[in-house]
Amino acid sequence: MSTWRAVIRDRRAVTGLAMLAVMAVVALAAPWLAPADPMAQADILETRFLGPLATGPDGTIRWLGTDQLGRDLLSRLIFGTRISLSVGLLAALIAVVLGTAIGAIAATGGGALERVLMAVTDAVLALPRLVLLLALVALFQPGFWLVVLVIGFTGWMPVARLARAEVKGLLARPFIEAATAAGASRGRLLLRHLLPNALTPVVVAAALGIGNAIALEAGLSFLGLGIPAPTPSWGNMISSGRDALVQAPWIATLPGLAIVAAVVACNLIGDGVRDALDPQARTFGSV
Repeated sequence: MSTWRAVIRDRRAVTGLAMLAVMAVVALAAPWLAPADPMAQADILETRFLGPLATGPDGTIRWLGTDQLGRDLLSRLIFGTRISLSVGLLAALIAVVLGTAIGAIAATGGGALERVLMAVTDAVLALPRLVLLLALVALFQPGFWLVVLVIGFTGWMPVARLARAEVKGLLARPFIEAATAAGASRGRLLLRHLLPNALTPVVVAAALGIGNAIALEAGLSFLGLGIPAPTPSWGNMISSGRDALVQAPWIATLPGLAIVAAVVACNLIGDGVRDALDPQARTFGSV
């Protein structure tokens, strides 16, 4: 409990958690918060490129303006929060669970099993991730679950290396030797003693992985290989506004700022958790 109290006392972690919590509330309450249907189009000639706080032909205030098709930008930004945040959370969860499992199994198995698993990890890690993402997404019909799976299954390798290194270090600790001498099986040793004490780098990797996955989804959607239109995500909102940066800069700028805020929040959480759960990192960081 003292370690988690240290996390709560860290201003960076609290700030990041608060920012991410606000985004999560917006995502969950999107149907009630959005003032209009995010995909609804009225008379395009009368409603397109309305600026922030402009009033539409029907007398409705467009708080963040409209895009080139006359769609309400605030509604699209709110529903885009749901899509982008869901992609980030699910993709990071896949990467962390898969990477932790592979790294822990490699460390406890040792011998040929460890060499094979780490060789596979290094081989996949050597491939340029962005090129691999583009190739995989281009082979199939883009969609929400495809983006989640592709980002998740191309991001587990660094987590596996972190988990393996942490578990290898724990295996030399006296309490692990005592548990082994007491007759603890390999599975019990892994689940009860090793994994709970190897969570620090995993938690940090999970926090950073969420922000990284959100940025990757935005990049794929910007290139037209992510969440397909007209479903709003921050990436395809930026893509739809790139041709109107001079005429209507708010279309691309607002979702871009949302991506920046999400990534900064995840980085703040990662830094705060690392310093709170790893006293050595906090000590060296203050020197």
